[in-house]
Amino acid sequence: MTIRTLFASTALTLLAGTSFAQDTVTVNIGSSHPEANIWVYAMKNTFQPEVDRILAEKGDYKVEWNESYGGTLYKFTDTRAAVSDGIVDVGMVGTVWEGAAMPLQNVTYFTPFATEDHKLLIKIFDDLSANLPALHDSWTAQNMVPLSSLITDSYDIYANFPINTMEDLQNRKLNAPGTSANWLQGTGATPVDGALTTYYTNIQTGVTEGTLSFASGILPTRVYEVAPDLTRVGLGSMYFGAIAANKDFYDGLPAEVQDAFMAAAKATSTAHGDYVTELATKAMAEMQAAGLQVHELAPEEKAKWIANLPDIVAPWLEQTGEDGKAVLAAYFQALRDNGVTPGRDWDVNR
Repeated sequence: MTIRTLFASTALTLLAGTSFAQDTVTVNIGSSHPEANIWVYAMKNTFQPEVDRILAEKGDYKVEWNESYGGTLYKFTDTRAAVSDGIVDVGMVGTVWEGAAMPLQNVTYFTPFATEDHKLLIKIFDDLSANLPALHDSWTAQNMVPLSSLITDSYDIYANFPINTMEDLQNRKLNAPGTSANWLQGTGATPVDGALTTYYTNIQTGVTEGTLSFASGILPTRVYEVAPDLTRVGLGSMYFGAIAANKDFYDGLPAEVQDAFMAAAKATSTAHGDYVTELATKAMAEMQAAGLQVHELAPEEKAKWIANLPDIVAPWLEQTGEDGKAVLAAYFQALRDNGVTPGRDWDVNR
């Protein structure tokens, strides 16, 4: 090999090395809940690996993930502030706990009996969060970019007594946290605040006699041991919040990484819906094997419940004004466009 050939070979090797060099982007990602939780699982098991896969195909960037799952940095009451203030760059945001700062995101909790299809709810709110100005701008105002919607499976009643008619709810005490307390108006039941972590003890000690909740949340808390009667009433699946990025951080990302985030977010939405289906199905099988009795509330009794509910969306509309009307109208139009007939037309005459 001549000197000239050696130099040429060395130059080509250096150039090749330069062309495949990757810039590293550090991303701090975290949550208030553990990785197995329905709102976190897809972050760890779909969003992160999907971003890595997409960027690896391009070859220009790679991500170094700094993980803070399971409440190691902040608790459930601080999810909005954690992402908005940049404590993490990407995190689970529970808008259900942010009624004052982000009321528009709580529309489903003021419109029960709309749909039990949690996968459809993800599809609808992914679209509305990105494309409905009122909803999109409310995320921007909090210095956040929504990536993938988070939901629950359908709420029903887990109790230590059977419910066959609406009269069976008279003078009963049920855990119904936050906004869900509104769902018991007109039923004769008394709502008692609480959380998944308190239901078991509340029912066991007689503070309450049951709770409004969803299967994927009830199974790990073993509430079915003290509330062995499940009445399916179909209060509906609820939009819970989103996986979101700090806007300042997101805006500073290279376009290629932003694109990878958005593509990965779509995959994450699909994975989240599938995981909730899987867990809810598993929960029902395991709880019934452990003795949970399951029955459906008769359609005519459910109709009584729906008809007797006062206009619980009205106070929310007073709080949210024209933006609330826009979100409510868009949500119910999306339901109908997807073949859903809501149990009550909460959007009519607004």
